[in-house]
Amino acid sequence: MNVDVEFRAAAVVGVGQEGAGFNDLEMIDEGMENVRVAASVGARVLQLQGCTDVFVDSMEYPEQAAEGSCLAVWRYHTSRCLPTRIHIPKLDLYDSPDSDAWLRGLFKAESQNVARRLSDTPANQMTPSIFSQSAVDALCPCKLSVEVRGMDWIEFKSLNSFLMVAKGSCEPPIILEIAYCGTAPKDKPILLLGKGLTFNSGGLCLRPKDCLSMYRGCMAGAAACVGVIRAALSLSINITALLPLCENMSSGMAAKPGFVDVSKAGVVAMADPLLYAQAAYKPCMVVDVATVGYAVCPALGGSAAGFFSNSNFLYKQFEKAGALTGDRIWRLPLWRYFKELIMPNETFDISNRGRGPASSCIAAAVLHELVPCVDWAHLDIRNVGMLTRYNPLPYLLKDCMTGRPTRTIVQFLYQIACPDRK
Repeated sequence: MNVDVEFRAAAVVGVGQEGAGFNDLEMIDEGMENVRVAASVGARVLQLQGCTDVFVDSMEYPEQAAEGSCLAVWRYHTSRCLPTRIHIPKLDLYDSPDSDAWLRGLFKAESQNVARRLSDTPANQMTPSIFSQSAVDALCPCKLSVEVRGMDWIEFKSLNSFLMVAKGSCEPPIILEIAYCGTAPKDKPILLLGKGLTFNSGGLCLRPKDCLSMYRGCMAGAAACVGVIRAALSLSINITALLPLCENMSSGMAAKPGFVDVSKAGVVAMADPLLYAQAAYKPCMVVDVATVGYAVCPALGGSAAGFFSNSNFLYKQFEKAGALTGDRIWRLPLWRYFKELIMPNETFDISNRGRGPASSCIAAAVLHELVPCVDWAHLDIRNVGMLTRYNPLPYLLKDCMTGRPTRTIVQFLYQIACPDRK
């Protein structure tokens, strides 16, 4: 404190081993991640000291320094009175000419913070209608096309699997269609599908009361898609996002157990929207982001998102993106073995419950059946997009929603749009 005339406080943080780079065993660029961690720790310490302006050294990675510091100082405190809120300081780059990289990092981190805010808002303040308005407020100033589709349109398009989940709640369901055109309109878009259950009680199969509050985060996939679209501006690709938004609640109108497993309603809510989007947009590839299978939680913890794909190319691209962003993915099997667990069934063509404990692989097998002939990737973010209870990343907050893997998907889209750049 008070070691300089210009700055009343200084935080000195070790960046780790000099010359650190990509570690193939850890599947991460340790040099970049070390800078994120150092910037986050320093910025957070100065924030807690009451600093209103924080200058961050680039540490030779200005983009990553911006990401770490911006993610670390963010707080969700909308429901707290003004005197008890922690002030979020203004961040600036210190003594480096690479302001473009710094601004890039800030924009990516701010987009992830948008996803964090949407996910962390209590469910009574983040209904499908409120989510839609929040998405319009976040995206329309960026000159993106956002269409809000109501009940009449959903019924007209016969999105019946989605309606079956939604009818248990008095909150009307909504389909959000978001379009970004970065190249010729005739070029096929990349389709993003984000699961948007703004509250998931489990329907008539009510979840345990101790963890019910965390299921406000079952729309983390849709929230991440909003952040991704916001950060993907200026890329030379076309992107379309479809976000089915509803609540899965208990009532006399709720779906009955036996017809579907209503405690595993995520893939049911996504099924018809996924089929509609492929028919309507003719995408060149499909990426869906959802909190569906619990099995990724004991399998991976908070270390990486579960990744399923019918394309080795998409896997390699996502693996590279996760290594650069520090928000890793881990490929899980999509074998015929799991297809045989969901079909044939005595009553249905496809069972959303399947047989056996591999819930994440079974959910991916169901979704794979709905994507017959296009490159497809499924990110199961049940373990990373919702609350992180154990060993959270230093630039995120324990017991808060994370907004992951927003930056990894943005990096993936950048790699697709600019394949010749490092």
